[in-house]
Amino acid sequence: MRRWLTEGFVLVIAAVVAFPLFWMVLSAFKPEDEIISADPVPWTTRPTLDSFTRALTVANFGRYFLNSVVVALVVVGLSILISFLAATALTRFRFRSRTTLLIMLLVVQMVPVEALTVPLFFLMRSVGDSVPAFGLNHLGSLVLVHLAFSLPFAIWMLRGFVAAVPVELEEAATLDGASRFRFLWQVLFPLVAPGLVATSVLSFIHAWNDFLFAKTFIISAVENQTLPLALQVFVKPDQNDWGAIMAGSTLMTIPVLIFFMLVQRRLVSGLAGAVKG
Repeated sequence: MRRWLTEGFVLVIAAVVAFPLFWMVLSAFKPEDEIISADPVPWTTRPTLDSFTRALTVANFGRYFLNSVVVALVVVGLSILISFLAATALTRFRFRSRTTLLIMLLVVQMVPVEALTVPLFFLMRSVGDSVPAFGLNHLGSLVLVHLAFSLPFAIWMLRGFVAAVPVELEEAATLDGASRFRFLWQVLFPLVAPGLVATSVLSFIHAWNDFLFAKTFIISAVENQTLPLALQVFVKPDQNDWGAIMAGSTLMTIPVLIFFMLVQRRLVSGLAGAVKG
């Protein structure tokens, strides 16, 4: 009886979470008159692809999509590399201010994103004076900002995975003639791979769905805008094109689902390891 109640409760929670996604996809296939109807229903008898056609025919849609892919993949790659090295250093080495640095990683995650947007804007403007590729109106600014927000959580999470690897394993590898660099990449890296996958998924989703930073830092360079900004075309003063907005949002969800399916197995084990840690 208790098991049935638990499973029923989980199903209810899952349905509540999945309903907005269901409504988004349904609205993408609904004709316009059904979307703006005063009596909406959770089905349609006249599915259409008109909304997808309008979304895909937005000028530079392919360029926006490519920009989002580049930013997300670069952020994921750099996040994996830097967080792995930083977590290893914080776990395996003892140095001055180590505890202070760990506390700072936690404090950074407590600061609201909105509170840092304006200071980051001026910071990116100053960086652009020295390194234009990482300044305003360039994709490099988005990469830097997303890294700054994804690394603290990734480093903190990976600490548990690195700490779970016995020190004796490193000592045994050293006795066998393995250098520290070889142990790092051929032994330790595969062992903490589930944690790396878990953090990479979160980094990918954050970078892919970002609208605030893209709107703030990509001001006038239309060719460097990302996919979420393309949906602004359908937001109009008189009446929004909700069908195209829902269709564009559905298209944006597909890469996230594909990425999630590719790393699903390691993601589950990674989150389980994080909970145990």
